[in-house]
Amino acid sequence: MSEITAITPQVKDKTRCNLYLDGRFCCGMKLEVVVKNRLKVGTVISEERLSALQLESEKQTALDKALTHISVSAKTEKQIRDFLLKKGYLSAVADYVIEKMRGYNFVDDGEYAVKYAEEKSKTKGKLLIKMELRAKGVSDADAERAMDGISGEEQIEAATKILQKYLRGKEIDTATLQKAYRYLLSKGFDYETAKNALAVIKDLDD
Repeated sequence: MSEITAITPQVKDKTRCNLYLDGRFCCGMKLEVVVKNRLKVGTVISEERLSALQLESEKQTALDKALTHISVSAKTEKQIRDFLLKKGYLSAVADYVIEKMRGYNFVDDGEYAVKYAEEKSKTKGKLLIKMELRAKGVSDADAERAMDGISGEEQIEAATKILQKYLRGKEIDTATLQKAYRYLLSKGFDYETAKNALAVIKDLDD
């Protein structure tokens, strides 16, 4: 059980307020729900009760916000969850929204990973892409499957184009090529791909 220690209006939405439990921000909630359930400073309430109130009153609003959020660009489940939690919704509401979005096929981490990898593979190596996918909440299994769609030849071609741009206007000597090699590694290309790309550049230079 926790005690409500503050209820403050939200600046950007006057129909909502922020609830603080035991001195810490807990969640946002519609003002009408707060009034209807007689929530006030000093009220002792369980997390389960608070979650139930917010879920019933705001699940559709949260779903609408999430759908608007993904209308700009596709998102992973983690990104949607983080977005809703930042908006002040509780985990129970985020769980509801994500479950609904799965049912509508509006969120699919596996599909997201494949499309993300396909797009980024033109400018980044598989190691960096995989790291970025994990940071977005994509599972290791989905990230690995996405990597399977990128061939070694495609990576060499991408690395070669990056090298050509990097080396433009520079003298092609040993020191420069070593810096170029490290540059490719920083872009997430593996050692073998970087070596092969350098070999292509040397052949073109000859």
